[in-house]
Amino acid sequence: MQETEPDKKNKRFKVSPLLGLDAWIDSSLYELRFRLAEIWEDLTIFFRRFHVTGWRRAIVELLGETFTWGTVGAVLMLTLALPAFHETEKNWRTRDDFAVTFLDRYGNEIGQRGILHRSAVPIDELPDHVIKAVLATEDRRFFDHFGIDFLGLSRAMTENLRANSVVQGGSTITQQLAKNLFLTNERSLDRKIKEAFLALWLEANLSKKEILQTYLDRAYMGGGTFGIAAASQFYFNKSVKDVNLAEAAMLAGLFKAPAKYAPHVNLPAARARANVVLTNMVQGALMTEGQVVGARRNPATVVDRGRLDSPDYFLDWAFDEVRKVAQALPTHTLVVRTTLDTGIQKAAEESAEYHLRQHGKEYHVAQAAIVVLENNGAVRAIVGGRDYGLSQFNRATAAQRQAGSSFKPYVYAAAMEKGLTPKTLVSGGAVSWGNWSPQNYSRQYLGRIDLTTALVKSINTVPVRLAKDYLTTAPIVALAKAMGVESPISSHKTMVLGTSGMTVMDQATGYNVFATGGLAGMRHGFTQITSQNGEVLWDWRRDGPKPRRVLSETAATNMNFMLAQVPEWGTGRRAALPMTRVAGKTGTTQSYRDAWFVGFTGNFTAAVWFGNDNFTPTKELTGGVLPAMTWQRFMNYAHQNIDLKAIPGIDPTLPKQEKVATAAKEKGEEGEDVLKAEERPRLLSNATAQVLREIDQALKKAPKLKLPITPAKVSAL
Repeated sequence: MQETEPDKKNKRFKVSPLLGLDAWIDSSLYELRFRLAEIWEDLTIFFRRFHVTGWRRAIVELLGETFTWGTVGAVLMLTLALPAFHETEKNWRTRDDFAVTFLDRYGNEIGQRGILHRSAVPIDELPDHVIKAVLATEDRRFFDHFGIDFLGLSRAMTENLRANSVVQGGSTITQQLAKNLFLTNERSLDRKIKEAFLALWLEANLSKKEILQTYLDRAYMGGGTFGIAAASQFYFNKSVKDVNLAEAAMLAGLFKAPAKYAPHVNLPAARARANVVLTNMVQGALMTEGQVVGARRNPATVVDRGRLDSPDYFLDWAFDEVRKVAQALPTHTLVVRTTLDTGIQKAAEESAEYHLRQHGKEYHVAQAAIVVLENNGAVRAIVGGRDYGLSQFNRATAAQRQAGSSFKPYVYAAAMEKGLTPKTLVSGGAVSWGNWSPQNYSRQYLGRIDLTTALVKSINTVPVRLAKDYLTTAPIVALAKAMGVESPISSHKTMVLGTSGMTVMDQATGYNVFATGGLAGMRHGFTQITSQNGEVLWDWRRDGPKPRRVLSETAATNMNFMLAQVPEWGTGRRAALPMTRVAGKTGTTQSYRDAWFVGFTGNFTAAVWFGNDNFTPTKELTGGVLPAMTWQRFMNYAHQNIDLKAIPGIDPTLPKQEKVATAAKEKGEEGEDVLKAEERPRLLSNATAQVLREIDQALKKAPKLKLPITPAKVSAL
C-alpha cells in the first residue's frame, strides 16, 4: 500500500521538534560562551588597574611569598602541636583531695603530697606586692599579651646576645603554666612549639586571673612544696597573705630555680635572688627605689628547717600508687608507710651525681635514672633525674627509652622456657630476617657458640636467630608483660634487640623476676596505709596481690647462671662487687643515645640508665661504663652490714680472678663494652680501689705467703 502525500507531510512534521531542540542547545551554548568571554574580559580589565611594576611589584611578590610560607609554617606547627592538645582533654582543673603524709620503711616522716597542692589563697586576697614581685620577675607584660610576648622575647634575645649567655628567658607565665600542666622540661623545638600553641589555648579558655591563679598554685617552690601559699607556710611559717615585701621577693625568686634558690638550703643565694626581684620591680615601674629600700636593708629570714633532702621523685611515684588503691578508703587524709630506705636512696643519688660530675662532659651525657628493689619486691630508692628542682619529670617511671641489649634476657628467658639450655649451641654467623640483617657490635661473626657466651658477650645475631627460628616475637612480648613490664612492647622483629621503649622501673621489675627465681607481682612502694588516728586501712600482706610464677624454676636458674657470667668475664665487669656475686646485663642503643646496666644480687635488684632528655647521642657511652660503675658504687653501700643471700640456683662462692681472666681470654673480647686493661684502675670505685691497694701492700710485705691471690692478680683486676 503506497503512502499518500498527506502521510509524508505528517512524518516530516513529527521530526522537526528534535531538530529545533538541537538548534536551541547549540545557540544557548554559543551565547553562554560568548557571555563568559565578555565577563572574563570585564574582569581582566578590572584587575588591570591593580597591576604594579617596578619596586612596587617587588614588595607585592615579597608579601605574597611571606604569606605563602607563613601559611605552610603555621600548618606545620599546628601538625606538630596536635598531640599536645590531647592532654587538654583530661580534667586538669580538678586536683585530688588526698592529704598524704609519707613515712620511710622505719617510720620516719619523709614528706607530704596532696595537701600541699591545695593550700591555695584566692588571688584577690594576695597582697599587692606579692603579685607585683611575681609579674616583675616572670612576665611584666602579662596583662598585655595573648600568651606569647613577642616584645619580651625580642628583649630577652637581645640581652642574651649582649651577654653571650642566657641571662633572660622569653617564656610568658602562660607558657610556663602550659609546660607545668601538660609538658615536660625537655629542651627541644618540638616542645617549644607545643608550649606556644597550648599557651594560646589557655588564653582562649581561661581569664588572665585564672591563669595567674593556677600558675601560683601549681608551680614547684622547693622543699617539696607546690604553690606560693604552701611555700610561704613552709619557709616563713605564715600565710602568704601576711608576708612582707622582702619575703614576697624571696618567694618570687623561687620560680626560676627552686632548688638553687631555696632559702632553707642556700639562704645567701635566696637573698641575692630576692634583691634581683626588687630591682626588677623598680625597673618595671611597679615600685620606686624608695619603696624597696627597706626590703633591701632587711632581707627575709626563714624558719630553720635544716637541710631537708626530700626524696621527691619517690614521693611523686608513691603518691600515684597510693591513689590507685585509696579511692575506696573511707578517708583521704592518710599516713603511708613506704618501702623507701633513705640510706640507699642517698647512696643512689650520690652515685649518679658523682659519675655525671666526673664523666658527664667526657661522654656528653646529662641525665641518669635509677630504681632499686629489694628482692622481696619492696622499692628502696628512685632517682628520677639529676635535679628535681630543675625538672620534676620522673625519668625513672615515666621516660620510655630504648632498652638495647638489656632487653636480650627476655628473649633468652623465652628460649629457656622453650627447652633450650645455657649450653645449647647455635650459629653466631650472619642472619637475615626478611629484609633485616642485624650486625654485631664488633662487626664480626662467629661460628657455633653456646647461648651463655652469646649472652655474656652480647652477640646480636644469636637472639635474632632464636626469635626467628625457635620463638617468633609473640611469646617474648607475652613473657615481658608477665614479668611486670608495663610499657608497650612492639611485636616487630627488631624488638629482639631492644628497640621498644621501656622505663627504668620496667627494667628493675622485670629483672627482679630472675632474682626471685621466677616469681612476679611482688613490686610495691608502700606496706601500710593508716588514718591519722592510727587505724590500719590497707596492709600489703593482707590486701596486696599475691606473687605468681611466670618463669619456671629451671628457666630462672638457667638465666641466672648466664647472667652471673656477664659481670665476671662479659660486658658488665665494672659492676662486679667484692663481697657477693652479681648477675645482670648491659645495654647500649643506636647512636649511643641510651646506656643501661640492670643487675641483681641475692639481696637487691637495680636498674641504671644514662642519656639525654632531648635524645641527642652521647659520646660512645656504653652500658658497661657509667651505668655499671654507678650501679657498683651504690650497691657496694647497700650490701654493707647485711646478711648476704645467694642468687637463686647460683653458687654464692665468688669466682677466683685467675679463672675469670682465663675465661675472658678464651672467650675473646667480642662484647659491646670491652674493658681495656689500662682503664681498670681509673674506673674502679674509691672503696674497691682502696681495698685492692691494701691487699697489694700486704702481699708485698709478705711475698712468701702462699695466698690464692698475688700482686699481679690484684693488678689484673
